Amino acid sequence: MNLAEVSVDVLTGVGESRKKELEGLGIESIADLLSYFPYRYEDYRLTDLITAENEQRVTVRGRVYTQPSVRWYGKSKSRMHIKLDINGVFVSVIWFNQAFLKDKIRSGQTILISGKWDRQRLQITADRTMISEEEQKKLIGQLEPIYSVVSGVKMSWLRKLIHQAFVEYGKYIQENLPAELLSRYKLLPRAKAMYFIHFPKGPAENHQARRRIAYEELFLYQCKLMWLRRIQRTKIEGIAHSFPSEKVEQFIQGLAFPLTGAQKRVVQEILDDMRQPIQMNRLVQGDVGSGKTVVAAIALFANYLSGYQGALMVPTEILADQHTASLQQLLAPFHIRVTSLTSKMAVRKRREALSEIELGLAHIVVGTHALIQEPVVYRNLGLVITDEQHRFGVKQRAALREKGISPDVLFMTATPIPRTLAISAFGEMDVSTIDEMPAGRKPIDTYWVKKEMWSRIIRFIEKECQKGHQAYVICPLIEESEKLDLQNAQEVFEQLTVELAPIRVGLLHGRMNSAEKEEVMNAFAVNDIQVLISTTVVEVGVNVPNATCMVIYDADRFGLAQLHQLRGRVGRGEGASTCILVADPKSEAGIERMRVMTETTDGFEISQRDLELRGPGDFLGVKQSGLPDFKVADISEDGKILEVARNDAAQIVLSEDFVTQEDYRSLYEWLQTEKLESMNFD
Repeated sequence: MNLAEVSVDVLTGVGESRKKELEGLGIESIADLLSYFPYRYEDYRLTDLITAENEQRVTVRGRVYTQPSVRWYGKSKSRMHIKLDINGVFVSVIWFNQAFLKDKIRSGQTILISGKWDRQRLQITADRTMISEEEQKKLIGQLEPIYSVVSGVKMSWLRKLIHQAFVEYGKYIQENLPAELLSRYKLLPRAKAMYFIHFPKGPAENHQARRRIAYEELFLYQCKLMWLRRIQRTKIEGIAHSFPSEKVEQFIQGLAFPLTGAQKRVVQEILDDMRQPIQMNRLVQGDVGSGKTVVAAIALFANYLSGYQGALMVPTEILADQHTASLQQLLAPFHIRVTSLTSKMAVRKRREALSEIELGLAHIVVGTHALIQEPVVYRNLGLVITDEQHRFGVKQRAALREKGISPDVLFMTATPIPRTLAISAFGEMDVSTIDEMPAGRKPIDTYWVKKEMWSRIIRFIEKECQKGHQAYVICPLIEESEKLDLQNAQEVFEQLTVELAPIRVGLLHGRMNSAEKEEVMNAFAVNDIQVLISTTVVEVGVNVPNATCMVIYDADRFGLAQLHQLRGRVGRGEGASTCILVADPKSEAGIERMRVMTETTDGFEISQRDLELRGPGDFLGVKQSGLPDFKVADISEDGKILEVARNDAAQIVLSEDFVTQEDYRSLYEWLQTEKLESMNFD
């Protein structure tokens, strides 16, 4: 019996109105009901008050020592009080607006209560009371499930309905994991695990049930990713690049600096992919300053040796100009032509660039989204690289890929992604990580200060400029806002122009046109502007080695990843660099972000903390990458389970005998019914 096809109204007590109420919870079938898991539990194990923490929820059983006394506030609000003897320890118990209990509680009775513990006052604020000895015995030691409900659906009724469904249909719950995995990890059978999620006998059963369901969710999702990868590998024939290894090695040896061990490892992974007759689909992530650009240059060089064109798409024109300049410098000795293509180009230059690209005279093309527009025709595109890939939509990335015939695809990001999130949100890709910084890269000293120290910050900026260095001052708004009390770029620009005179101050923000932005950035790059007041437009790509000071105003309003990206604009030259976070945070989350930023400069550690603070749903907008809402699994907490599930899925689904082996038949049939196109991948 397929429980997904059995309507929930077959259960006693579910009429038309109840059915509609359940539909409001997303429950339409028996399968929906059985998998409508609680989001937390009330713990009714008896608490030892000696070890209980202040404000902890506790459950205690004791003898009523004093008769209840009630004080009324107005006509409807009340406060009831007793003394309770708990094994010789006397505590106060209070109830708010539950005066009806006065006639039920008597001195000398043994009662069970749950509520918040005030350790200083030796007082419990009760929210649940059991007077009947029979009810107490039923509740003591239990973990009571708490569900999300809507108006009209009572928690107690929903619990009874779920229990009825298990009694009548639990025997039809089908196992969906291979027997070998159940045995290897000593996992509960699916039916028993689902029952214990709803009705655990105690913490041990709940833990084992949660462990089983979390593994199941992560394993099945990873199976979908691996099946998608298998389909891609069989359907999409790629370019088997052929290039002499010794020439690539000569290029690497000719660089002005040695590659780090991490760079060497990632380069080898990319080159191995390029040699395969399967389309490369790889994500390279590395912290700010870890050397992703040179890795891209090596891949583009190998692609050129194979006789193909390469394209590098970046999110901003500033970044396009910088990449073009750096690639020209690296590749000029080999007579490799690097052509730039952006929307700002004059008509004549753009026409020349388009002609060079179509004729194959442009070996490497660097540009913004202009690379994917209709007039751009490539002669033989063999490698596509997208920098800061999360800033482009799925369709934009796919459009560049479709400019060639199954070119190899490389995505790069300087926003480190926690491994657990990377293998979930980007599971159909291979992921390479540059987790080592080049030698000589100096750490950036980071300080969190209150706004009252603004005058001292200005003096610090002044001293840095007197040394010949430059500074950024980042503000969250362009102009004054009546709704938000945030420092704005225009106001700070006007203020610092006066206070720092004769130091030259510039202003940069997103409302400027391309020519204005370029003029300001060029002036800053050559030190004609010493202090740049800017919005987050400088977050990615701006490279001014002489800048040693980064001031971020209202820093608590920025996310951790954005703060780390902004900080990465300094520390790029020889001078010691400083980042100053100016903030008076009003929330715990804001305070925690400031703490994290001052404790570490490791982008991967910051990204992990960011994931823990925000959760996967908000991290980098990963919902757009197809990441599902797991009912039980939490990828920020279940990292070890995820790693194991991914390895198991890869071993099974990518094996040659997956389609034919009897043990995997049900898993194979399930994958045939899944809509992989809904997973939003390129």
